[in-house]
Amino acid sequence: MSLDVFTLGEAMLRLSAPVGQSLETSPEYDVHVAGSEANVVSALSQLGRSTMWSSRVPDSVLGRRIVSSLRSVGVDCDSVALSEEGRLGIYFVDIRPAPLSTVVVYDRAASVVCDMGVEEIDWSSISEARVVHLSGITPALSPNLAEIVNKIAVEVRESESLLTFDVNYRAKLWTPEEAERSLASILDSADMLVCGIEDARVVFGVHGTGPEVSLQLSERFSSSSVVVTAGADGAFWRQGTQAGHVPALPVRILDPLGAGDAFMAGLIDGLLDDDLQAGVARGAALAGVALATVGDQIRITRAELLSLLEGKRPDVDR
Repeated sequence: MSLDVFTLGEAMLRLSAPVGQSLETSPEYDVHVAGSEANVVSALSQLGRSTMWSSRVPDSVLGRRIVSSLRSVGVDCDSVALSEEGRLGIYFVDIRPAPLSTVVVYDRAASVVCDMGVEEIDWSSISEARVVHLSGITPALSPNLAEIVNKIAVEVRESESLLTFDVNYRAKLWTPEEAERSLASILDSADMLVCGIEDARVVFGVHGTGPEVSLQLSERFSSSSVVVTAGADGAFWRQGTQAGHVPALPVRILDPLGAGDAFMAGLIDGLLDDDLQAGVARGAALAGVALATVGDQIRITRAELLSLLEGKRPDVDR
């Protein structure tokens, strides 16, 4: 197979007040490119993996900014359609320190990607990919995208590719009942299921500790590998009769967004090496990098990741 990872999803521009300031009063906003699946392949590409991201963006300065940003780190965007009409999704972030919660405000309704059709998908690239990655955000955006995600899952099941799926529940996009109904058949096709411990409770009614939740999800769905993320409590993995836990990397949090996508990138990196436990460790390290990075997408090299995993973190590298 000539491609390591294929993915599809929406990318947006993220506008956020500088850390410590408010959206309501800040005279300026920081601008970042963001989008769950795009964040994942951005990190993987920097680790040396060959990646492709499929989507639709407007043929405008904003849409081209998305594409050029991803191409700058090596992501193949040849299957991204440029539309003469339509808008790019935007979201605003108010990063507030504890005990306050960070607030996300979406302005993404009817973005151009929502009208994407199955005929726009590069099906040959899907069949050539070692891993196809999808998330629960994409089918929540529109019936068109839900149809595409389901068709991709069917295609992958009938191919030699592996399907990874991050539940990534967003309460501002759909209800738990809608999510569970839409995702059930896809999750039965996934080779690796990733779910936050809170998402498992809200969407699937699964309660318990990390090990208990991973066991229940593995029994409910036919995924060969299940990973449950639990924030500061780390991640719990299960593969057949084997199970384990990897603690979270201790960091000073600058920006809470993007950590799950960075974790997913590490997981897939391990899956490509046929080593789930190593993938969970890599994911925990990359999630820590994301929490200490302003913006949804991280900047990382393979050498830096290895240093983190080996515990070599000098305050100043000189």
